[in-house]
Amino acid sequence: MALDHAILVSLAERPGTGYELGRQFGRTIGHFWNASHQQIYRTLARLDERGLVDCAAVPQEGKPDKKVYSLSAAGRAELREWVSSPTPLQSLRDDLGVKIRAAEHADLPELIAEIERHRELHVARLDLYRSFEAEQFPEAEGLTGRALHQHLVLRGGLGIEEFFVAWCTEVLDGLRRELAGAGPGATDGQGSTEDRPPPE
Repeated sequence: MALDHAILVSLAERPGTGYELGRQFGRTIGHFWNASHQQIYRTLARLDERGLVDCAAVPQEGKPDKKVYSLSAAGRAELREWVSSPTPLQSLRDDLGVKIRAAEHADLPELIAEIERHRELHVARLDLYRSFEAEQFPEAEGLTGRALHQHLVLRGGLGIEEFFVAWCTEVLDGLRRELAGAGPGATDGQGSTEDRPPPE
């Protein structure tokens, strides 16, 4: 997904200025597709050039006119076509996973501390998503339309964070056992390990 489409989705839900779009990204879509204010403004200008958004100048007292963007007819057609197009299978690129694979070369206490930090971050994000669900969807059953679609995406985010919290916990348990010398291939905390062929 390009940032172009994420912005079109946001504008389809609510017209707004570049600043308002940035705040919207910070609260909702940004949890799935991150973008800076600069990137949002540049993309809005590109979408305007392509005729995919309409831009209206709204006068402000004592301030320059503000630009309020909304989805144009061409933008709605573009969004409809994009939503209906095949989505590639997402490829996971995760530095932490590669580092865990190379744990035999690590200082285990340092790696464990880093995984603990990641687990805390995922716990915090999981708590945030749970608060969104409690506040915005107190009665999830019977949802339809946009509210249903938003809740389904949020449920995906909850599942991802639940997985990462559980996975980090499992990794920590395994590495702590190894550090204590309880598991096969235990290290001395400096990365030493018995010679063995790497698993396929």
